[in-house]
Amino acid sequence: MNWAEFYPAFFSPLTTVDPDETVEEEEVTKQAHVQIADVGCGFGGLSVALAKMFPEKLVVGMEIRDRVVDVVQARVKKLREDEASTPGGYQNLACVRVNAMKHLPNYFYKGQLEKIFFLFPDPHFKKRKHRRRIISPTLLAEYAYVLAEGGIAYTNTDVEDLHVWMVKHFTAHPLFVRIPDEELNADPILPLIMDVSEEGQKVAKQMGAKYPAAFRRIPCP
Repeated sequence: MNWAEFYPAFFSPLTTVDPDETVEEEEVTKQAHVQIADVGCGFGGLSVALAKMFPEKLVVGMEIRDRVVDVVQARVKKLREDEASTPGGYQNLACVRVNAMKHLPNYFYKGQLEKIFFLFPDPHFKKRKHRRRIISPTLLAEYAYVLAEGGIAYTNTDVEDLHVWMVKHFTAHPLFVRIPDEELNADPILPLIMDVSEEGQKVAKQMGAKYPAAFRRIPCP
């Protein structure tokens, strides 16, 4: 994936200019690369906060809805214009339209990401639709592929049944271990996954419960 058009301040053009020519993976990995992915980013509240917290790391929001992507991209453009004179200036933030459940490995190479987020995903309440949930054994294999060893996957939801489902599948996977609550509570990212996303704020206004969790990618046995 050539991210140059999304992060022009960070990326230099790849050697090849021929779209039919294959770029060697070694050359791609020499480029700056996305390290943080917000899957199902919605209107970008978390993505914006992450870009501010980690100005030296590239953050991408991934969203399937065209109109929402347009809104977030316009938001990023305005942030870059308004913060042009400040360090970072949100040059490290972008949003792309993608069905992450189908195409995530096309965007990242093995072990590229340091952090990946799944906040307030669609619970698909009906049992026959559980296969559409963003966390499943098949998809976890893909998340393990794109996460670096030691990388962290964060989840949050206001649906307890979905929380139990996600914890069950993450902990059953041989390449993930759950981060203890004491460690998660000390993580400076916890307030972000609780409060800054638009969906998180909506749940807070309704006085709803939230169920955060985090899982570390461990080395292959």
